[in-house]
Amino acid sequence: MTAVPRPYIPVARPHVGEAEKRAVMDVLDSGQLAAGPRVEAFERAFAAYTGAKHAIAVNSGTAALIVALQAHGVGPGHEVITTPFSFIATATSIIACGATPVFVDIDPFDLNLDPEKVEDAITERTRAIMPVHLYGHPARIAELAELAEDFSLALIEDAAQAHGAEHAGQRVGTFGTGCFSFYPTKNMTTGEGGMITTNDDEIARRARIIRNHGQEIRYRHDLFGLNWRMQDLNAAIGLAQLEQLEGWTEARIANAARLNRLIRGFETPRVREGDRHVFHQYTIRVPSGRDELQQQLHEAGIGSAIHYPVPIHRQPIIQQLGLGEGSFPVAEAAAEHVLSLPVHPGLEAEDIDYIAATLNRLHS
Repeated sequence: MTAVPRPYIPVARPHVGEAEKRAVMDVLDSGQLAAGPRVEAFERAFAAYTGAKHAIAVNSGTAALIVALQAHGVGPGHEVITTPFSFIATATSIIACGATPVFVDIDPFDLNLDPEKVEDAITERTRAIMPVHLYGHPARIAELAELAEDFSLALIEDAAQAHGAEHAGQRVGTFGTGCFSFYPTKNMTTGEGGMITTNDDEIARRARIIRNHGQEIRYRHDLFGLNWRMQDLNAAIGLAQLEQLEGWTEARIANAARLNRLIRGFETPRVREGDRHVFHQYTIRVPSGRDELQQQLHEAGIGSAIHYPVPIHRQPIIQQLGLGEGSFPVAEAAAEHVLSLPVHPGLEAEDIDYIAATLNRLHS
């Protein structure tokens, strides 16, 4: 008797159901396709979810970073301290503002920006600190917020992967100015989109102007801005997704806990005491043979991904900064060993058991 092959387990899968479809059709039927009442409703709902006073919707996570930086006055001649271990947009958003990214190595515990190394990188040109809440685990954000306050710097939180993550009961995106992404593979999606969160009235005002061609009054352009606006179609999807986000997040956390219990022989994700890790990615560290292991997992019907195989400072576009191999050893080691496994809420218990059993077998 021929065994029925298992369905392939993707490393990520967007969850879009009837609620999202109805929401989109309602917008299409309304005729209001550009920014309108759904965007405003989504902004209110997301602000309430994070605990921020303001939320400003934009058309991508990258747009959120650029607009937030510009709202804080970051521009030519300025420096922004950030991590070398993230997606390229963390650095290119700084470059897009005319500023220079200044990298600081990461904490080996959670692979986030190491606050203990930040102060030495601050100069008279430093305008902001921009940590990333990588994989959904909060950076050491209270320490970074204290540093930012001590040196009168902006704190821009790249929370693209961290919807609902918390430190000491406070949600990320509220310690400074938060920047979220709603790309399809994120913990929630709008199809494409982003959000800026802030408790600062003036930063919120400036961000709203910048995202709309720099105009607060129609055809009067007080600040430099481009079209970074979100559409009602995207916001309608976001509203439907936001209602389900906490359930999905709890499923991710439970899936990660089950994987941690079952996987042997690999360093599994850790969570710092007092933090809520929302597991955008479940990332193990493979001591050797990672690429071969990834291929073997694929052949066994399990998707995986490397986030990220090349640190930002070693990307061709960043070579102008003159940072070679060995500049940030913790980030470079992480790039050699990390491997992300499926953890999304679409997994069944048997899927998780199969992932863990396959890993354990391949390691033995």
